[in-house]
Amino acid sequence: MTNPEARPATPAGGEEHYLIFALAGLRCALPREAVRELLPLPRMSRPPSMPATLAGFVNLGGEALPVLALRHLLGLTRTAPVEPLYRHIIVVEDTLPGTRVGLLVDRVLDLRPIAAELRQPVPPEDSLNGCVVAQLALPEGPAHVLDPARILMAQEQARLEELTRKAAARLDEWTA
Repeated sequence: MTNPEARPATPAGGEEHYLIFALAGLRCALPREAVRELLPLPRMSRPPSMPATLAGFVNLGGEALPVLALRHLLGLTRTAPVEPLYRHIIVVEDTLPGTRVGLLVDRVLDLRPIAAELRQPVPPEDSLNGCVVAQLALPEGPAHVLDPARILMAQEQARLEELTRKAAARLDEWTA
């Protein structure tokens, strides 16, 4: 059986794989190589002093994984109620090597190859911190490609790292 990590990032024919997901009535996407894991919505701990953009922390194999409320972080309003049963956490590599963060989304829809000519770049000034890097022209409508390294601004990243250290210390108290 082939190791999925051993697959080339760009398949033959100039296609790239994207994970497509629903978020506040929009389709968004992440490059396949940015995605480490998909989780059904588990129980999260969320101390009351957390910012609204932080959905909480998940104990992922003894690691405190911060989960960002992507809908709130991107300023998207709810268009329809979301069934918690269908919500997912997409675990991505964060801006620092070896660190991970979860992105809470309404629902993961598909993982598919997209031809290079269907990917149109988006200028960095068209989104906050340049987090939307491209738009995919899909048959069912456009999907906005996000860059996980640009979802948080530097100040938010520093605060998240501090909160994650505190959550990890709290988790260690219970496992010691």
